[in-house]
Amino acid sequence: MITSNGYVLEESPQRLGELVATPDVERRDHAALWRRLQQQGYLYLPGLLDAATSRDFRTYYFEALRGSGLWDERVPASAARDSGGPADQALLRHQLFRTVIPSAEYEGFCRQPALQGWFRWFLDDDVHLHRRKILRHTRPGEQGVGTATQAHYDLVYLREGTDRLLSAWIPLGDCPVELGGLTYLEGSHTRVMAEEAAGVHHRAAWITADLPALAAAHRSRWLLADYAAGDVVVHSAHLIHAATDNASTDGAMRLSTDIRYQRASDPIDWRWQDHWRPDDGL
Repeated sequence: MITSNGYVLEESPQRLGELVATPDVERRDHAALWRRLQQQGYLYLPGLLDAATSRDFRTYYFEALRGSGLWDERVPASAARDSGGPADQALLRHQLFRTVIPSAEYEGFCRQPALQGWFRWFLDDDVHLHRRKILRHTRPGEQGVGTATQAHYDLVYLREGTDRLLSAWIPLGDCPVELGGLTYLEGSHTRVMAEEAAGVHHRAAWITADLPALAAAHRSRWLLADYAAGDVVVHSAHLIHAATDNASTDGAMRLSTDIRYQRASDPIDWRWQDHWRPDDGL
């Protein structure tokens, strides 16, 4: 059973499907990738990054949160499992926002040549990485509205700049479906782009936590994948997406980051040029 914020996703073929990996034959074909992005609203790129690099950053993350009670410190940070008990939220926030988010390790991961170089090649221009970058962990068993990322599309939070920016969602460690990875509403970018062009702009908030109802309203499917360390999903700012709940039965923590790249020559949303903070209003 797959849930998001406690809502059970309908698993019929009309409402649930698999994310399509970009075929190897297209991976270095610039024109083919743009056609696929325009058609699907996303590019699922398994193995774009070195898996060890993603796992190493996962280790760094949980080491930085040592002592918070979040994970079971009887096992190595590389295999972090949920502690099963309460976490010190004040310490968690302090370590995350004062240590990890502004760290050279995080910046280096997001600017690694395999990632920044890919965007430079794909966008065929100098690129800009938005400084506001987001890291999320989810604990197994957390349910209810507000525990997983609700349905939205990124442009509603980035209206002060170009609408041609691209988001990269990156699992930090293996992330099979049961760990609660990102899910995409198939074809939703087409409808959103038409609404935006007609002047219908959603406000900067979640669309809904009720993913089954949204799929039914769009007569579409939520697309899922068993992600692995090293995978990257690049998606349009118009594509509706959300996260599912972490249903791991062995305490595995889901960890991921989402970052935004764009052409440096396009307008840049100034509000996204500071480090992510819980009170930044975005």
